[in-house]
Amino acid sequence: MNQIFKKKVIEKPVTSETPAPNRTDYLIHSTVLYQYLDMAVEGREGTVITVGGKGASLSSHSVFAVANNLAQVRIDSSSLDRLSNQKHNKNQQPPPPAKFTFSLLKNLSPQEARASLLLLLNKLLLSSSASSAGIRPHLPLLISDTLNNSNNNNNNNPNPSASQTLDFDHAYDVTNEELLVLEKSSLFILDGICAILDHQSSALSSIVDAVAALSCEASGADASAFSSIDSGDGSSANKDEIAVASDLKVFLNGSKLLGKLECEAVSEIPQLHGTFREIARLVHSRTRVELNSPVVFAKVGNKGVSTSGGTAKALATAFLTLSEALRHLGNCSWTRAKLSIDAIINVDLRSSLMEMFNRECPRADSLGNLFLSSSKASFGGQYITFFHELNGLSEMVRKIVCWEAITAFVSLEGSEIIDKVQGNAPSSVEMNVKSDKKSEKRKKVLGKGTTVLMQIIREKLRSGVGEAVDRSDLLEKWVQDLLSLLDPTHSDFGTLLKKVKEIVESNESRRLPKLPKGTRDFAKEQMAIREKAFSIIMEVFKRHGAMALDTPAFELRETLMGKYGEDSKLIYDLADQGGELCSLRYDLTVPFARYVAMNGITSFKRYQIAKVYRRDNPSKGRYREFYQCDFDIAGQYETMGPDFEVVKVMTELLDELNIGDYEIKLNHRKLLDGMLDICGVPSDKYRTICSSIDKLDKQSFEQIRKEMVEEKGLTVLIADKIGTFVKERGSPLELLSKLKQEGSQFLKNEGSHMALNELEVLFKALEKSKCIGKVVFDLSLARGLDYYTGVIFEAVFKGATQVGSIAAGGRYDTLIGMFGTKQVPAVGVSLGIERVFTIMEQLHKEQNQVTRATETQVLVAILGDDLSLAAELVSELWRARVKAEYMVSKRVKKHIERAIASRIPLMVIVGEREVNEGVVKLKDVEAATEDEIRREILVEELQRRLSGGISP
Repeated sequence: MNQIFKKKVIEKPVTSETPAPNRTDYLIHSTVLYQYLDMAVEGREGTVITVGGKGASLSSHSVFAVANNLAQVRIDSSSLDRLSNQKHNKNQQPPPPAKFTFSLLKNLSPQEARASLLLLLNKLLLSSSASSAGIRPHLPLLISDTLNNSNNNNNNNPNPSASQTLDFDHAYDVTNEELLVLEKSSLFILDGICAILDHQSSALSSIVDAVAALSCEASGADASAFSSIDSGDGSSANKDEIAVASDLKVFLNGSKLLGKLECEAVSEIPQLHGTFREIARLVHSRTRVELNSPVVFAKVGNKGVSTSGGTAKALATAFLTLSEALRHLGNCSWTRAKLSIDAIINVDLRSSLMEMFNRECPRADSLGNLFLSSSKASFGGQYITFFHELNGLSEMVRKIVCWEAITAFVSLEGSEIIDKVQGNAPSSVEMNVKSDKKSEKRKKVLGKGTTVLMQIIREKLRSGVGEAVDRSDLLEKWVQDLLSLLDPTHSDFGTLLKKVKEIVESNESRRLPKLPKGTRDFAKEQMAIREKAFSIIMEVFKRHGAMALDTPAFELRETLMGKYGEDSKLIYDLADQGGELCSLRYDLTVPFARYVAMNGITSFKRYQIAKVYRRDNPSKGRYREFYQCDFDIAGQYETMGPDFEVVKVMTELLDELNIGDYEIKLNHRKLLDGMLDICGVPSDKYRTICSSIDKLDKQSFEQIRKEMVEEKGLTVLIADKIGTFVKERGSPLELLSKLKQEGSQFLKNEGSHMALNELEVLFKALEKSKCIGKVVFDLSLARGLDYYTGVIFEAVFKGATQVGSIAAGGRYDTLIGMFGTKQVPAVGVSLGIERVFTIMEQLHKEQNQVTRATETQVLVAILGDDLSLAAELVSELWRARVKAEYMVSKRVKKHIERAIASRIPLMVIVGEREVNEGVVKLKDVEAATEDEIRREILVEELQRRLSGGISP
C-alpha cells in the first residue's frame, strides 16, 4: 500500500530558508468511499508537498493540491545529492545551454499543466538513471521554482484555481540532454491528468448519493427501487449497488416527501452510482501505481527519450470506462434537476430558476458531444487530447451535480425563504396547496439524513439572505454559494464530506441488520413446522433401526476435496488455524465415510440431521446453509437389500411429511458408464460428461450438447448418440424389459449388463413393497458427485411450488475405502429438508392453516401483582408435567387476549376473592365456559381434562 506524505508549515509562508518540517505518513485505503476525506483542502500557503525523498510517493490528492495552487512543492535534498554525484571530467567544459519553453503544456488547462510538471519533477527525482542520462539538479529546481512562483503570484487570490498561471513564453537554459527529456515527456502529462481525474472522481462519488437523495424528495419520486436491491434472494446486484441503495435509504429514512413519480433517472441510481463507485476505485488503483512507477531515462542517440506508446494505450483503455460512467451519471443528474424544477409550485420562482438553469447548467447534448469528442481522440491515438477532454467531461458532470443540488434545494425551500425575505403574501396557487393540511405536513418531513444536509446548505446560504431581496439576485447568490460548497478546491467541500460521512456512519447502528444471502431465520410458527417435520423424520429413521451420529461442522480440507467432482468448487474453505486447512462440510456423507473408516467399522446403519454448507449462488429453495437429513447403511448385505431399504425409507419420509405428489427418478451408475462406453466416450471423460448430463433437468439437450462438444471435447456424433439414450424414461419394469431385450447393446457391455440385473432385483423388491409406483426409471439421471458407484436416485416434487430436487442419494462402495485400507460398501439417502419446509409452509398458507408456536396447555392468570402466587401455582403444574405459562396483570382482558393469541386452551384465573375462598376459576378458552373448583384439586382436574381430549 502506498503512503502519502504531507508537509505543513504553520503560521509563516514557505521560503527558501524555511527548515524542512516534520514528516507525517498517512495511509489511505484505496477502496474506502471517503478515502480523500482527511485530505480535503487544509490550507494554501502552509501546505507543502515534498517530492524525491526516500520512500516518498505521490498521491492523487497531493497532485490535485499542487495543480490547484493549494500547496507548494519542496524537493528533498537527498534526491538533489544523487543528481549531483555525476562523474564528469574536471577539464570538460559544461555543455552549451539550450533554450526551452513549456510549449507542450500550452493546450492544457493551468490545472493540468501544473499537475504534469509535478509528475515530471517526481519522475526525474526518483529515477535511478536520471543522473547517467545527463540530468542536472538544475532541471528539477527549475521545474520546482516554476510551480512555486506561479503559486506565489496568486497568494492573494481567494480562489487560486481560477487564475493559476505558468510562464510558457519564458525561455529557460537547459542542456541538450535535458531538452530531449523535456520534449519527450508526454507520458507525464497523461499521469498528471490521471491524478486529477482520480481525485475528482473520488470526490464526486462521495457526494452524488446525497445530492440524489435531495432530488428524490424535491420531485416526490418513487424510491421503492432502493429497497428492492439486495432482497436476499440471490439477485445479481453487486456490492457497490447494494451500498449505494443502503446509503440512500439512510438519507431518506423517515421522509414523507417521497411519492409515486416513476423515473429511470431515480430507479437506476443504485446501478449507475454503484458502477461509478466501482470504476472510480479501479481508476484510483491504476493511478496510484502509475504515479510512482519507475522511469528509465537513457540516451538514445539523437532521438532522445521516447515514452512507451503501450503505456499510453493501456491508460486510455483503463479510463475509457470512466468516460462512459461520467456520461450516464451526468445525464441522470441533469434529468433529476429538471424534475426538481418542474415540482416547484411558485410559477415565478420556477420560471426564474428554469431560465438560469438553461443558461448556466451544462446541457445534456453538450455532455454527449464532449463524450464523443474524447472517445474519438482516444480511438485516433490522440491520448493527451483524450485525457484533457475527459477532464473537461468530469468537470462538466460536477457542475451538473451542483445544479441538481441547487434545483433540489430551491424546490424544497426556495419559495418559503424568498417570501420570508421579501415579505410577500403567498399566491393563490400556494394558498390552495397550503390549505391541504396533509400536503403541508408532508412537505415539512424530510429524511433524517437529508434534514442534516439541508441544514448545512441553509448555513452556507444564510449570509446571502440579508444582502439580496430581489429574487433573481438571491438565486444568483445561492447558485454561486452552492457551486463553491461542492467545489473540491474549496475548504467548505471538506466540511460537507465530513457531514455526509457522519450521516451514513451514525446511522449504521440504526440500519436494520440483514442476513447473508442463502440463509434464513425461522420464526416461531416456522420452527413449529420444522420440529414437527424433524420428529416425523427421526421416527421413520428409528423405525428402520438407524442409530444417531453427529460429526463436526468442518473437516480437514483434504478429507472433502476430490470427492464431489466439479461441485468441489462450492466447498467453503476456512482460514488456516493452528496449521490446519479446514473446510465447512459440503454434505454428511463424506464425514460419515471418514468416521466409519477412522473407527474401523464394518457395519453401521446410521442417521444424522445437521447443517451443511455450499458456496453457491442462492435462489428460491437453494441455500448456502441448510439442514440435511441422512440415512445410510454401510456393510456387506444381500444383493440390493440396503438399496431397497434406502429407497423405501425415502418414500416413507415423503409420504408421512404429507407434502403432496412426488416422483423418484432412479438410474444406475454402471448402466450410465456402459451407455457412455457404447456411445464412444473416452473413460477419462465419464465423470465430466455425467456432470453435463445431470443438468438435463434444468437445461435443454441442445444446451448440454453444446457444452459436451465445445467445452468437453466430444464429437457431434457421440453427443447425438448420447441424446438418443438419455431421452429414455418410464415405468421401471417396462423400461428394464426394453433395455434387456435380445440384441440390446447394454447386454454386450459387462458393466451395464450387471447393472440391469441388479436393477431387476431392486425393482421387484420395490414392487412387492408397494412403492414402485413412485419410481421412474430415467437414463438421464447422472448425479454429478464422483463417489457414486451403483444405484442413484433423486426425488422431485411435482406440485405447484418449484423447488427442484427434495431428496437424493445412491450407492458409494469405494468412498469409505478412500480413508482406510478396507473397502466398506455403503448406500444412503439425503433429504433436502429446507426445500421440504418451503413446500410445507406454502401448503399451510394455501390451506389457511394456523400453526401454534408453543404447546402450552394452561395459562395461569394472576389478577394483581403477586408474582409469588404465580410462582407457586405454575410450579405445581410444571412438577405435574403440565405445559404451562403464567401472566401477572390486573386486567382480565389482557390475560384472555394472551390465551387467544397463543391458542392456549385452558386458563387458571386467580384473583383476591379466589385466594380468600381457596378456589380457582378454570376457563375453557375456545368454548368460553368457566368453572370454579377447589384449589387443592386443581392439578388433578387439569390432568383429567387434558387427558380427556383437550390438547394443544
